[in-house]
Amino acid sequence: MTVPHVSLTAPTHLPPPDPTTSPVTGWTRAHWEATADRLLDGLLPHASPTSAQYRLPGRASHSGPWSDGLEGYARSFLLAAFRIAGSGGRVGPALIERYAAGLTAGTDPHGPDRWPPITDRGQPMVEAASVAIALHETRPWIWDRLDDSVRGRVVDWLSGFIGARVNDSNWRLFQVITEEFLASVGAPHSRDEIDAGLARLGDWYRGEGWYTDGDGRKFDYYNAWALHLYPVLWARVAGSRADPELVAEHRARLREFLGVHQYFFGADGAPVHQGRSLTYRFATTAPLWAGVLADATPLAPGLTRRLASGALKHFAERGVPDDRGLLSLGWYRPFLPVTQRYSGPASPYWASKAFLGLLLPADHPVWTAPEEPGPVDTADSCVALPVPGWLLHSTAADGVVRLVNHGSDRLPPPPAPDEDSPHYTRFAYASAAAPDTEGAGIGAEGAGIDNHLALVATDGTRSRRGRIHPLGAAGRRAASWHTARLAGAEHRIETTSVVHGPWEVRVHRVAGPRGAVVREGGWALADDAGPPTEGTGPRWARARRPDGLTSAVVGLLGWDASGNGLVARARDANAYGVHSATPHLVLPVHPGGVHLLVTLVVLGRDPELVGASARVTAGGGVLIRFPDGTEEELPGGSAGTSIPVVPGGRPAAESG
Repeated sequence: MTVPHVSLTAPTHLPPPDPTTSPVTGWTRAHWEATADRLLDGLLPHASPTSAQYRLPGRASHSGPWSDGLEGYARSFLLAAFRIAGSGGRVGPALIERYAAGLTAGTDPHGPDRWPPITDRGQPMVEAASVAIALHETRPWIWDRLDDSVRGRVVDWLSGFIGARVNDSNWRLFQVITEEFLASVGAPHSRDEIDAGLARLGDWYRGEGWYTDGDGRKFDYYNAWALHLYPVLWARVAGSRADPELVAEHRARLREFLGVHQYFFGADGAPVHQGRSLTYRFATTAPLWAGVLADATPLAPGLTRRLASGALKHFAERGVPDDRGLLSLGWYRPFLPVTQRYSGPASPYWASKAFLGLLLPADHPVWTAPEEPGPVDTADSCVALPVPGWLLHSTAADGVVRLVNHGSDRLPPPPAPDEDSPHYTRFAYASAAAPDTEGAGIGAEGAGIDNHLALVATDGTRSRRGRIHPLGAAGRRAASWHTARLAGAEHRIETTSVVHGPWEVRVHRVAGPRGAVVREGGWALADDAGPPTEGTGPRWARARRPDGLTSAVVGLLGWDASGNGLVARARDANAYGVHSATPHLVLPVHPGGVHLLVTLVVLGRDPELVGASARVTAGGGVLIRFPDGTEEELPGGSAGTSIPVVPGGRPAAESG
């Protein structure tokens, strides 16, 4: 059952739904084409006179407006390319002419609309890869029809990659793609640089379908829309030049990843809200289509379309694109805290990757097979992901997916300093909730409460969860430890999470100074219509939306029974709604040493809270009882001892 959202809107530019072919979403290929056309048309008022740049409204990126204008061209060219190639060139000629004209003007080194050059570690490297992909996919309609002089200028511009220094991250693949395109048109390129970039990708592979985006524990959607996607696109460009064994290896990794990626989408289509560049939104669906294109997916055609269409429809019903046909810097509405310094007004158009499926012919089974329900639609599930250190648990009754995080912090290896990002270091993320972020609507005293355990000094200074040290993830459990710094001292906090249905129980062993305050928050629940209602009592607190979606915390062990739980409110601090509320608990006085705290944390539709308990066993372990009577015992000792080491493959999803 899908959790409704209070601000649903019906897009007016779409064809009627097709309940026969698409009984879950109603969306078909025609809906994807109409959405693509709406996005491309929305850019027209912002095109430069030669169509080489698109200067969109909004905050400039740190690269500046010149680079941002190129970004507008390149990322929308990607969308136009999928639309052109997917129709066999049977689109209005104006679309083809528009992007051909942009190439002509953008690569003119003396023209008023010239593009910034490709230089060491510069943003044009990112955009060059999109241009190269788009040129490859539209070759019969654009590249082959360009004047020789224009083709020469395009080659000259793209050749800025050769010998240039590239950021040691997913950017290595931009060089791979661009130089492989140069090879495909008989232009100078460096095969050594292509091979080195592909080899570096192999260095970052951690197994079970997961890459880290550079050294460290950098797990997020870049695994989906970059590190798995570009090898598929590279193979399309390379053709017979690609090493068959390497292509097969990439396909096998993608296939394994898609087996778990399907669990990241809620029943309403919303992807789990975790990581950076979230303003790319439905780009999360790109690897679903890539798996079909590369014959590297374990998913049935109808399931692939249900997941992808569900995500696109989810945002369309919530005002994306906006009434101007534009993608804003935000999630639903404009919301800058989900962006980064590199995010310019056209950055969200990396969402164009979601339209990769248009390259598949209209009679392909992925477009014609009846939709099949997603895994979240039919049963509760729990999937342990040991490589990133995550648990994914979802409930069919409300369609919510929750990600328990004991492994991804996006930090480079030591001695790099710890940092605390709300989109990486929270204990949990979800498809129906987002973390509160510091901003105009929330002060330092309220920031960082949600899904975080903090030591708080008398002056209000709080500890943060920076570098996460994973201790394992298997079955329904995951664990980690981190260092809490307070008043110049370091204190170890170990946490084991156990999930069941909509519930998560966190068992913390909190080292801290005597007298420090300990604070733990549940989910930040947000709504556009108005503040969620709240309820508090001894060792519990709750926030609830009118549709029944509820966030709650209950202190099961180690919390002070003399005081009520609390609810922190904020405005304009959450991507999911203007008004947000976070239930939390406070232990006024840490007794010193290592203190055991056990907390029930819940996000769901009117979840049951009564009946949960925890007690210390004779052997020093913790016996947990969930509200439905299910019990689970964690053995004594450190948090990590409760997580069995699972050699080899990832445990299969458990249904319950």
